[in-house]
Amino acid sequence: MTYAEFQQRFQLSAERLYQEIYRANREKIQVKKEATVLRNLTRIFDATLKISNEKGFAAMSMRDFSRETGLSLGALYSYVASKEDLLEMILGQGRVLVLSILEEAIAREADPVARLHAAVRAHLFVSEALQPWFYFSFMEAKKMGRAGKEQTLASEMYTDRLFADILRAGQTAGAFRPRDPDQSAQAIKALLQEWYVKRWKFARTGVSVDRYADFVLEFIDAFHLPARSNRSNTPSVVPLPARHGGSRRAAGAAGKENA
Repeated sequence: MTYAEFQQRFQLSAERLYQEIYRANREKIQVKKEATVLRNLTRIFDATLKISNEKGFAAMSMRDFSRETGLSLGALYSYVASKEDLLEMILGQGRVLVLSILEEAIAREADPVARLHAAVRAHLFVSEALQPWFYFSFMEAKKMGRAGKEQTLASEMYTDRLFADILRAGQTAGAFRPRDPDQSAQAIKALLQEWYVKRWKFARTGVSVDRYADFVLEFIDAFHLPARSNRSNTPSVVPLPARHGGSRRAAGAAGKENA
């Protein structure tokens, strides 16, 4: 599956995420006209991701949101009770949407190798479609309260288990070499996180999400598939750029340019 095919199937975008957040939190929102709510929530959430990329969520104030969105403080409080409430709305429902798409993407695949490939591509493609949210989630989840941190940890462990379980099933079926599935799952997650946390690197060298997915799968297959049954048909990808660095602002800007 290519990124274009993935998008044709799932129609994933920031707008869809915002709609999901609205549906999950409509009872908390004082404004009841859906069109108005969605329009203003889009302004609020876009402002959250923009300002957070520039100076961090902890440094933001409701007045910052007011200036960025053009909404009065009173209007803002009719949508969110506090910054903490806003953070939980964005992160909590985003996790639900991401996990549901991952599960749907691999549900039709019975073959272990096909399931692993589908899971890797789906994770990369979701993070491409929602790159600003993924970057925001990665940077801000550790600053949440205890309950929020526990939810984030549970989500992280869930995706680790998803990859590890696919690898275990593949080893049982003889499709994969007997590698440590838990450590392998963590290594796969690190490769996937590289795409949305350091998106600017790939933007500078013109590496597309399809090309990076091919590289990651070729890398994984070389480690896990028996040599006699290497089923990867993916082309090699040029090495990643050696130059490192970049600010929170640069990462955010690259994400918005390439999401």
